[in-house]
Amino acid sequence: MTNPYLDPTVRHDMVFLFDVTDGNPNGDPDAGNRPRTDDETGQGLVTDVALKRKIRDTISLAAGDDPRFGVFVQAGYALNPRLEASYAATGLTLGDKKITTEQADLARAWLCERYVDIRLFGAVLSVGKTNRLGQIRGPLQLGMARSIDPVFPMDHAITRVTQTKQEDIDKGESTEMGGKWTVPYGLYKAEIYYSATRGGQTGVDARDLELFYRSLEMMFDHDRSATRGTLTPRGLYVFSHPDAFGAAPAHRLTERVRITRAAPAADEAPPRTFGDYVVSVEDDGLPGGVSLTKLIA
Repeated sequence: MTNPYLDPTVRHDMVFLFDVTDGNPNGDPDAGNRPRTDDETGQGLVTDVALKRKIRDTISLAAGDDPRFGVFVQAGYALNPRLEASYAATGLTLGDKKITTEQADLARAWLCERYVDIRLFGAVLSVGKTNRLGQIRGPLQLGMARSIDPVFPMDHAITRVTQTKQEDIDKGESTEMGGKWTVPYGLYKAEIYYSATRGGQTGVDARDLELFYRSLEMMFDHDRSATRGTLTPRGLYVFSHPDAFGAAPAHRLTERVRITRAAPAADEAPPRTFGDYVVSVEDDGLPGGVSLTKLIA
């Protein structure tokens, strides 16, 4: 294949870099929406769930009207009716206590063909009246994104010129207090792994991978909000193996992407721009058959 990073029959290990300026990349609902951090190191965190939500919302836009790129986990749509549709489409009866392996495989294949996020990320299907379908393990696994340096969440008090309750206006109150959290700046690194074996089971093809990479590049542009500040993709490095098994452990490849502080900033002010870092990639001496593609650099 001309572009090895688009080959769904081989393993891929990826490093994705992005940064945030004056925004909250992933609030913790258990902590008043405070940006997530590692309590011991102070490094910022963004969950895999938050990243996959952005990918889901973007990949369907990138695909246009292609029916293969429906989104299973989608706001405003219950999961059970979508699962039940797989029974109807493959001739199964809801509530059947016994279905054959072949019947379950047909229903799962129908779902994989229809929903790109099941095809890429997998899904738990054993709920409601379709509890015999088990689960699908997705070929794409995303890790938590972690900032290179500690981040310092800031809580900003804000006011607005109207009240929530009419009785507060009647009492003469003219403003109401609120708050928002931001991170002044943080550069985050996430690792992503693609299993060709599982990709073959769910039906991943080259277009799926192409639109996945495209979504990583464009997803922050389709998720703008004042709360999130400025989120920007800064690097996407894909290490493609020669086969499905792989030529080296993932860590030996992902560790070749190194991020250091730019001199003389390393010993001075805290980082506030991407220019305060230097990203270097060791692309010499890759294990036999492994290729590196820099999709965002």
